[in-house]
Amino acid sequence: MSSLQVLCSGLPLRPLPENRGRQAGVPHAPVRTPGLSLEEKQLALRNALRYFPADVQELLAPEFAQELQLYGHIYMYRFCPDIEMRAYPVEQYPCQTKAAAAIMHMIMNNLDPAVAQFPQELVTYGGNGQVFSNWAQFWLTMFYLSKMTEEQTLVMYSGHPLGLFPSSRSAPRLIITNGMVIPNYSSRMEYEKLFALGVTMYGQMTAGSYCYIGPQGIVHGTVLTVLNAARRYLGIEDLAGKVFITSGLGGMSGAQAKAAVIVGCIGVIAEVDKAALEKRHKQGWLMEVTDSLDRCIQRLREARKRKEVLSLGYHGNVVALWERLVHELDTTGECLVDLGSDQTSCHNPFNGGYYPVQLSFTEAQSLMASNPAVFKDLVQESLRRQVSAINRLAKEKFFFWDYGNAFLLEAQRAGADVEKKGAGRTEFRYPSYVQHIMGDIFSQGFGPFRWVCTSGDPQDLAVTDELAASVLEEAIADGVKASVKLQYMDNIRWIREAARHRLVVGSQARILYSDQKGRVAIAVAINQAIACRRIKAPVVLSRDHHDVSGTDSPFRETSNIYDGSAFCADMAVQNFVGDACRGATWVALHNGGGVGWGEVINGGFGLVLDGTPEAEQRARLMLSWDVSNGVARRCWSGNQKAYEIICQTMQENSSLVVTLPHEVEDERVLQQALQL
Repeated sequence: MSSLQVLCSGLPLRPLPENRGRQAGVPHAPVRTPGLSLEEKQLALRNALRYFPADVQELLAPEFAQELQLYGHIYMYRFCPDIEMRAYPVEQYPCQTKAAAAIMHMIMNNLDPAVAQFPQELVTYGGNGQVFSNWAQFWLTMFYLSKMTEEQTLVMYSGHPLGLFPSSRSAPRLIITNGMVIPNYSSRMEYEKLFALGVTMYGQMTAGSYCYIGPQGIVHGTVLTVLNAARRYLGIEDLAGKVFITSGLGGMSGAQAKAAVIVGCIGVIAEVDKAALEKRHKQGWLMEVTDSLDRCIQRLREARKRKEVLSLGYHGNVVALWERLVHELDTTGECLVDLGSDQTSCHNPFNGGYYPVQLSFTEAQSLMASNPAVFKDLVQESLRRQVSAINRLAKEKFFFWDYGNAFLLEAQRAGADVEKKGAGRTEFRYPSYVQHIMGDIFSQGFGPFRWVCTSGDPQDLAVTDELAASVLEEAIADGVKASVKLQYMDNIRWIREAARHRLVVGSQARILYSDQKGRVAIAVAINQAIACRRIKAPVVLSRDHHDVSGTDSPFRETSNIYDGSAFCADMAVQNFVGDACRGATWVALHNGGGVGWGEVINGGFGLVLDGTPEAEQRARLMLSWDVSNGVARRCWSGNQKAYEIICQTMQENSSLVVTLPHEVEDERVLQQALQL
């Protein structure tokens, strides 16, 4: 078993580690079919071998070629480390800077088998959210981080560590870009080739920026979404006896079962991959499991009658579940579902993100590799069937929403009936959860703020929970708008109950939704607690890139931008650059996170709090920009809530100066001008 010291000593070459190949008994990424020519295969092999000296290339070349042939990518399984992969306490990493040790802590958490979806393929979540493209990149990155000083910056090109470059103490220690492909070539087909060549990578949102905190991150978002959906569509606060139907128990989607229990409803989640379903059951995130559709419906009925809190995993295809619910409605007149969504990885529908109902899981995986064109046809037919069933149920008192996984976008491309008459390009028959259900939270500056206690000590996490709750309670006591108070109250409830729901998988981390004022205050409180040793080690602040300013995504985060700029990506890029200028420890800019390659640009950050005054100053500057950038953009797109927030922020901070937009108050001005 390797040690952390060995892990940071560079590529293991003398001797080479034993080639153990793919590990049996763990989930593996679907086989890719990039369709490379012979010349492209040679280039992929050359690109992989350039990490190794000439004296081992002859040995490695055949096995790398075999990986490319069998799996569609060179992962370098020989170099998968022989170590328990997890987030070790930060003081155990052999580093020269606290920042580098914190980054190592985050990287290893992303690859922890309890956290990662396909750990041997370096996939954290979403079916293809890579931490690195291959294991050589992992070893080199750990080596660079162990050598890094406070006057160097490590540069990452789509998983490839370019090197340590001279920098300054105030600059980021790490700058990451993933998938920055020239726009005309940012297509799925091109991506599969470029990834197979080893020159670009899909980092999802927080996989390739090392900020993933396990399914907890989306538990909280799902809790808030279901609560707000019940308020908006059902007119209720108490979800006892209400049924929420969805699909996916993999990486991010694995959170849905736990969220259903927290809100007190009946959650039925379909999952085709038995390994993913059993993983969540063993972790205690899923109460019951069945592979019988009859039993599933029977159990659902029992729970509804008793108003029982239940998370039930159905091992089967969600299309079969939706169609069975239609059958029950048509034969009994009873609609057994109140709320519904989907969290399959539809951003990647033809390579394992969505499985067709016509085939078993193993049959689908086989066809995916042997005949991609037929597999695509079956997926699209399955999408049409799923939408047809949902449309039938929606004629009753049932409400469906798009969870930002590109489900409705892919359904539209498949020819499903999801059109909304008179709508713009970003709207469908069913609403985006960002746009409708979450109460336009991004315009008010609320988003998924999170932190990681690098000591690995649950007691440190408990202290941060208490600090965060107290900060939000104090903010309410000082007086806030009703809409802001509702968000704070939901998050106080969440953070007060978080520990008893056993949400931690991997690193000692927490998440809550907060605005600019709340984030800064929580960061300052945590930093002061580190300074006085109430918290024993540095804390890493981050967020999902899915946030106020971090993401330009016309079918999700920016779906409610109506000034014509929904397909522009200035905000995410400015967010990335602005965070780097204002003190972030690391920054990341990605193509494709969340809703698919070529559909979004998103930026994220990591900020290490170490108890120093400098860390507090960085937090104040960077977190303020990280929120106000997106609020200001929404203000200029005509959003009234964002306008009010920017006005209030300018009153509180004279350093913020934004020229506010003017509305066209008389529509006749436009009409008369256009008549000319």
